[in-house]
Amino acid sequence: MKQLDPKSTAARDIANGRYVVRSISQEEIDAIIIPRMRNAGWDSGIHDASTFIVADPDGFFVGELDGKPIACVSAVRYDDSFAFFGCYVVDEAYRGYGYGMAAHEMARKHVVGCVQGGDAVLENVAKYEQIGRVPKYKNTRFEGVAPSAMHGKKDVSAIDIRGVDLQQIALLDRACFPAPRIAFLRAWFSQPDGSGFAVMNGESVEGFGFIRKCFKCHKIGPLFAKTPTAADAIYRSLISTIRPGELFWLDVPEPNENALDLVKRNGMKEVFATMRTYTGTPPDLRLDWIYGITTFELG
Repeated sequence: MKQLDPKSTAARDIANGRYVVRSISQEEIDAIIIPRMRNAGWDSGIHDASTFIVADPDGFFVGELDGKPIACVSAVRYDDSFAFFGCYVVDEAYRGYGYGMAAHEMARKHVVGCVQGGDAVLENVAKYEQIGRVPKYKNTRFEGVAPSAMHGKKDVSAIDIRGVDLQQIALLDRACFPAPRIAFLRAWFSQPDGSGFAVMNGESVEGFGFIRKCFKCHKIGPLFAKTPTAADAIYRSLISTIRPGELFWLDVPEPNENALDLVKRNGMKEVFATMRTYTGTPPDLRLDWIYGITTFELG
């Protein structure tokens, strides 16, 4: 596995105390990570700092050179078996010196013993393979424009997610996500400027989804459903909450052909793609139930 070159500039600056990698608070996520993610084109949610931190308060890191933030990364440890990497950005002037690798190595220490997931931009897949991440499938980002015909017209089968038993939601979530994350789901669904819906089958959750406001657009995620009918009802209900003409994104795992049919049927266009990668044995997930991943940053 590739590691930090002991002869690199970053290794030298770590040895002399100039470069320090440390975990950060919610306020620092807002001040350091979110602006870098926005500048890199990821268009973070306006409440991401307050919701991301709930997933793992110790899972966000900054690399500082002479006290100046120049790199960031997240390594969210959901439990003792699974973690997810994201938010990996190195300021352009400091790339190629090992500063990013040093931050990544510090983050990896936080998740020792876990299968580690991450979404790699396609041009960097080979780099992630060098540190033990094996590519598995593409997640493709699709962009849509909210049509006036959907505005305010929630599907009659969809109900507000905040009125659904979170334990029941967590059962479906666990089939689609590699670890329990009920505290994160509670925070995610409670954030301002967002809407969520679920479709029920008696007492069980047939599907659920959430849409949140970002700085430039809206993002749907997650969107998990056991049937295409439930997925469609939730999708239309989510879009009904945003104003006509506004942009929205949905990140679809390509193995789910029904999800690809949904976005194409609704006129969404592909704008970006990542490769889902894992170390160790990949989790066994119901990809056919995943119509939209939660986030590229947290899985």
